[in-house]
Amino acid sequence: MRRFIIMLASAALLAGFSSCSSERRVIKEPLMDAKADFLFSKLKENELKFDYVTAKFSAEYKNKDIEQAFTGHIRIRKDSVIWISLSPMMGIEVIRLMISQDSIKFINRMNNTYFIGDYNYLNRFLNTDIDYDILQAFLIGKDLSHYDDNRFRASVDGKMYRLSTLDRQKLKKYVRNNGEGVKVFIQNIWLDPATYKITRADVKEVKKEHIRLEATYTSFEDIQGQLFPMEMHYNIYADNNITVKSNFSKVSVDEVQQFPFKIPATYQPIKITDQ
Repeated sequence: MRRFIIMLASAALLAGFSSCSSERRVIKEPLMDAKADFLFSKLKENELKFDYVTAKFSAEYKNKDIEQAFTGHIRIRKDSVIWISLSPMMGIEVIRLMISQDSIKFINRMNNTYFIGDYNYLNRFLNTDIDYDILQAFLIGKDLSHYDDNRFRASVDGKMYRLSTLDRQKLKKYVRNNGEGVKVFIQNIWLDPATYKITRADVKEVKKEHIRLEATYTSFEDIQGQLFPMEMHYNIYADNNITVKSNFSKVSVDEVQQFPFKIPATYQPIKITDQ
C-alpha cells in the first residue's frame, strides 16, 4: 500500500502540457542582468491564465526497480480541484483520483476499494510537505499561487534567467488556524529569456532540504493563444527517488468541466497504516 500511495502521488504530479515547439525569437547574445521585480512581473504576465484546464497524457513512472507506463486524463479547476483518471497503456480506467485544497480521494477499480483522507497520509509516505498549491503549480508550469513574492533574487544561469528565494512563506490570509503551520520553502525558477515561461523549477522545504521536487518543461505549443509545456519531466529526490516523464495531447483551456467521483456501494474503504 505504501508503494501504491507513492505511485499515486507521483502521478498526481504529472502534468505538463505535447509535442510541436512554437516559433520564437532566438537569443544569441549573452543575457544581460535583470532585476528580480522585472523578471517576476514578466513571469506573471506570461504564465497560464485559466479557470479550467483539461488534457490527455501518456506517462512513464520509475521508482527503484519498478517501471510502469500508463495513459490518462487530467482536469483542473483553478485553486479548487485536480481530477485524474489513470489506465494501463490502451486499457480501461483502473484509478480515479480527486484532489482538493484539503482532501485526497481515489477509487481503485482493480480491487474494488476506495480511500478518502487528507494530505497527512501523502506527506507521511513521501516524507515531505506537499499541498494543493504546489501540486497545481507543478502540474501546469506556473509559480506558486498563494505565497509571498517579494523575496526573490535574480541571476543569469547559462542561457536562462533564474529567480531564487531562501524564504518564501505562504500568505497568512490563505492559511487556516490563524497562520499556524505556515510552510517556508526554498525555491528556484528558470525562465526562458524569449518567452519568460518557466522551463525548470524546484522547491524544497526549509526544514527538509534533502528532499526536493524538480520539474523540467519543454516542447512548448501555442494552445488558444497561450504557450503550454507539452512535455514534462519530474523528479522527486527523497528516500526513494521517483521519476515521472509525461507527454500531453488534446489540451484545452476554459472549457467548463465536470469532476465525477462516485464510490460504488460495494467498494470497501482502504485502511492505511504506517507499515
